[in-house]
Amino acid sequence: MKIRMLIPIIMILFINCCPRTCPLSRTVSGQDKNPSFVDLHGALAVSGTQLVDMHGDSVVLRGVSLGWHNWWPQYWNADVVKWLKEDWKITVLRAAMGIGHTEGYLNKPRESAALLKKVVDACIAQGIYVIIDWHDHDAQNHQEAAIAFFREMAGTYGHTPNVIYEIYNEPDFEDWPTVKAYADTLIRTIRAKDPHNIILVGTTQWDQNVHIAADDPLTGHSNVMYTLHFYAITHRQWLRDRGDYALSKGLPLFVSEMDGSNASGRGGLDLEEWQQWMDWMENNQISWIKWSISDKQETCSSLKPGASPHGGWTKDMLTESGLRAREYIRTYTGN
Repeated sequence: MKIRMLIPIIMILFINCCPRTCPLSRTVSGQDKNPSFVDLHGALAVSGTQLVDMHGDSVVLRGVSLGWHNWWPQYWNADVVKWLKEDWKITVLRAAMGIGHTEGYLNKPRESAALLKKVVDACIAQGIYVIIDWHDHDAQNHQEAAIAFFREMAGTYGHTPNVIYEIYNEPDFEDWPTVKAYADTLIRTIRAKDPHNIILVGTTQWDQNVHIAADDPLTGHSNVMYTLHFYAITHRQWLRDRGDYALSKGLPLFVSEMDGSNASGRGGLDLEEWQQWMDWMENNQISWIKWSISDKQETCSSLKPGASPHGGWTKDMLTESGLRAREYIRTYTGN
C-alpha cells in the first residue's frame, strides 16, 4: 500500500525535474519556436492617433505593397512573401487587388480573390500583418461588389490578428461626404463578421485631404485609421502640414502608399525630401508602406524588369527605389 502511494510522487518529481527534451515535459504551446512579429504584438487597435498592440504599446508597421494583382501576378506568391519577410525584414505586406481594369476583380472575382487569399495565407504563415487592399479610384461606384468581397474576407480572416482591411485605395475626384458614406457602409459590413481588426479609410484627392477628414471624421466606429499617400517630389512640406493638422485633431493616420519619386512614378528620386518624410513618419510613430513590388519600368518600382518571380533578389536586381526602401525597412525595424 505504501509503495503504491509513492509511485505518483516519484512520477511528479520526475516530470518536474527532467530536461525540456523529455517527452513528458515538452510544451505544445509553441514556446519552443522563435515568436513571429504577430506573435509578439497580436491583435492591433487604435488608441488616440496611435496604432497599438495587444499590450497597449505603440507599434509601427513597415513594409511594401505588391503591385496590382492583374498586372504583376507573378509576384503574388508565398516565395516572395517569405523573401520580403526574411531579407527585407518587412512586418506588413499590402496586397493591392486591382478592381476595375483588365483582368481585375470586377471581371474575374473568383480568380482575383483566390490569388489574394494565397498572399494572405502566406503572410499569416510568416507571422506578419497583411493589408487586404481594394485598389480602386471609384469604389463608391462598385459598392455592391466591395460589400460582397469584404463580407467574404472578414468571414474568412476575421478570427486572425494578421489582417487589416483597406476599403478604398485612393478616392480621386469624389467629395468627402460621398467617401464617408461609402466607408460607413463598408465598415458596418466588415464589423458584422470581424468586430476588431483595423480598417483603413481612404481620404480624398488621392489620400491627400486628411485635413478635411479630420474636421469631419467617421463616428461610431472603433479601430479605424485614415490613409495618407505621398510621393516625395510631388508632395512636400505642405502635405506634412496637413498631416500635422490631422494628428492635432486626433485623426489616426496610416501611410499605406509612398515613394521618393514623382506621383507619376517617373523621373528620379528626391532622397532628401524622402528622408524628411521618413523622419516625420518615424517621429509621429506612423506606419508606412512603400509602393511597389513590381518590375514595371518606372522609378517607384522596386524591381528591375525580369526580376525573379520567386524572390531571392540580389542587389543588382533592385532599382534605386527598391534598394533605398529595403535599407529603410531593415534600419527602422532594427535589422
